[in-house]
Amino acid sequence: MKKLLFAVLAFMLSLAYSLATDKADDGGTFVNPLLDAGPDPWALWHNDEYFYMHTMGDRLVLWRTRDITDLRNAESKTVWIPTDPANSRNLWAPEIHNFDDKWYIYYAADDGNTDNHQLYVLENVNKDPFEGEFVMKGRISTDNDNNWAIDGSLFRHKGKIYMVWSGWQTRRVDVETQCIYIAEMKNPWTLGSERVLISKPEFEWERRYKNDDGTMPDHVIFVNEGPQPLVSPNGKYVHVIYSASGCWTRYYALGMLTADADADLLDPASWRKSPKSVFSQSPENGVFGTGHNSFFKSPDGKEDYILYHARSTHKDPPGVETRSPRAQKIEWKDDYPVFGTPLSTDTKIKKPSGTKTF
Repeated sequence: MKKLLFAVLAFMLSLAYSLATDKADDGGTFVNPLLDAGPDPWALWHNDEYFYMHTMGDRLVLWRTRDITDLRNAESKTVWIPTDPANSRNLWAPEIHNFDDKWYIYYAADDGNTDNHQLYVLENVNKDPFEGEFVMKGRISTDNDNNWAIDGSLFRHKGKIYMVWSGWQTRRVDVETQCIYIAEMKNPWTLGSERVLISKPEFEWERRYKNDDGTMPDHVIFVNEGPQPLVSPNGKYVHVIYSASGCWTRYYALGMLTADADADLLDPASWRKSPKSVFSQSPENGVFGTGHNSFFKSPDGKEDYILYHARSTHKDPPGVETRSPRAQKIEWKDDYPVFGTPLSTDTKIKKPSGTKTF
């Protein structure tokens, strides 16, 4: 009798494991958006869970979950409320990174005057970023003149750490031109080289700044911002995907810079720019203003995903934030990413492979 009970129990455990595995492999489906609002989304898969952030404006909030498509039920925690007037306003595009078992959050902030935006970095030495405390490591000085700088993103390549960001060549007078820069890092909070300009808005699709009704914003702004590194699967190329045109317009879109993996990333000549946008609005799918993306791996490491914000309307109503985080799978062709068309909010999308839904 005992042998029969053990056999039945073993069968039931085996069946339960099989069903759980099948469910994890199948993953179920999700639909966009992942949240009702959340501009500049960022996600990182680390130690079997995702850490997620987006722009909150006056504070930094961290989410964590094992299912990035279930952000609505994710645990969250406010990890930073600034007290220094120099960096207490307009906190934009936070990203969390892990270097040498320490956690770093990078974000841009100002003193209430957006012309004074600079990059800042926080550090938490605890292995769990929801524990311990994030402390101000300092401002990242990107050039001797302390020009405007936002959207810093760091990545490792061939044993070195690099940062890419959006900045001004010189302080704005009448026209604001945001460019993409790269520099090697001495450590996670200090540049170890001069900044190098690798892109500025030059094509028509990068220079859309007027509102849909033809009215002008406060001043002329040509935009390259939100650079995100993406190494190709076979390690042949280093791509930098960036956002172009005004984020307040429906024409906000993604461009791509590409360098050979063995090239000198600090040489502007190493970078080739795609003459056309690689990901843009889809009026037929009701998706507008696609931009400010990041990338994440599926839990089993087999798939790549783009995480971006977009609107379901041409522009925000007064006082309402409608930019919302959305995700979809990336395909690859000859080591170049293929992003496809932004999917509608009623399209069912298969969850990233290896997602556990039980």
